[in-house]
Amino acid sequence: MATPETTLSTAAAPTRTAHRRRYLMCRPEHFTVSYKINPWMEPAKPTDTARALEQWQKLHDLYLELGHEVELIEPLPDYPDMVYTANGGFLIDGIAYGPKFRFTERAGEAPAFIQWFADNGFDVREPVETNEGEGDFLLVGDTILAGTGFRSTDDSHREVGEVFGREVVSLTLTDPRFYHLDTAIAVLDPIEGTENGGPEKANIAYLPGAFDEASQQILAERYPDAIRVADEDGAVFGLNSASDGYNVIISPRAKGFEQQLRERGYNPLTVDLSELLLGGGGIKCCTLELRGKR
Repeated sequence: MATPETTLSTAAAPTRTAHRRRYLMCRPEHFTVSYKINPWMEPAKPTDTARALEQWQKLHDLYLELGHEVELIEPLPDYPDMVYTANGGFLIDGIAYGPKFRFTERAGEAPAFIQWFADNGFDVREPVETNEGEGDFLLVGDTILAGTGFRSTDDSHREVGEVFGREVVSLTLTDPRFYHLDTAIAVLDPIEGTENGGPEKANIAYLPGAFDEASQQILAERYPDAIRVADEDGAVFGLNSASDGYNVIISPRAKGFEQQLRERGYNPLTVDLSELLLGGGGIKCCTLELRGKR
């Protein structure tokens, strides 16, 4: 027997539209796990830099095949986590809000990202408060969803709101495996547009169990049509994905999420970043969206 969601989507799955994106990425030339700042990192477990490079390259090339633009920032030898560029800032309308990392192991990345933004024509705003960029700030329509609990502070939510002049909705993460917001929420339709002649709703997918009860209630009320992802798909970083509004790049192990996306009219594409998951990052972690002027 078909589930209600399957019946609905089969009868009237929306037509989705792909939108061209511009991303910042960083080659994992120095990737390894030599310290532990999240539950995924096990320094005693061997890592394969060549394999990480190969997997990363497939993601990079897929973006180009889909018509997106990819910029590169030079990797720094002493910062193996620099491959996770999503943590390097948050950008809207040509304004770049820089990062201020919680852990000293990553602190040296911040000046490099801030300098790159300045060199590439962005209006840079240096942070006072601890924040880890698009890892904890997600743009959904005109609203900024902001995560806290493990990395970015509550005060950074106020600061990001002041920088961009937009509504900020604070959400609290409670499961240490999902220490950044982008590991527990995927933004499927990041911008408002038109669909079938009418308004297109910004939409998300999320893992309810990653959040406290108050945050779960907020998400349920604001996004009643959101895809609620099962724990087994969240646990393989299925939600750490990148969407252009039609194509959604996800982990090949997130089988249930893949089916849910198809039922909603999206086109899931899989890329294996299992080597980079050893450092606690996935597809979205390796992808920072550059919104606005050059």
